[in-house]
Amino acid sequence: MSQENVEIIRRGYGHFMATGEVRAHADLAWDVSRLGWPDQQIYPGVEGAMQFMAEWADAWDGWELEVEDYLDAGDRVVVILNQRGCSKATGIPVDMRFAQVWTLRDGQGIRMQLYASVEEALVAVGLSEQDAHGYA
Repeated sequence: MSQENVEIIRRGYGHFMATGEVRAHADLAWDVSRLGWPDQQIYPGVEGAMQFMAEWADAWDGWELEVEDYLDAGDRVVVILNQRGCSKATGIPVDMRFAQVWTLRDGQGIRMQLYASVEEALVAVGLSEQDAHGYA
């Protein structure tokens, strides 16, 4: 079932990259509480996820998002991402590697937890960087 979850999340990112739309369970919790985000910590539903993404993207010029990897973490999926852009507020360019941990229910994402550090996300699901890439 866990490889199936990876494929579900992979298709979801494909859809997002093509359309800008988040596909997930109606009861999705988009959790950004680990970021120290100054606004809302958990955005409810697909509408909440879309609200967060719109607010986030609006803060950047030339914002780009790229998936680096999808990792099977048992009942969860870790997605390692890279984002680039230039802050509209400061003009400072950013190139950041981070991770999202997805939990699924009924074949759809029900919870997304955002981590500024890939290592922190891996620890949260019980993996190390070596485990995640098969070096152990």
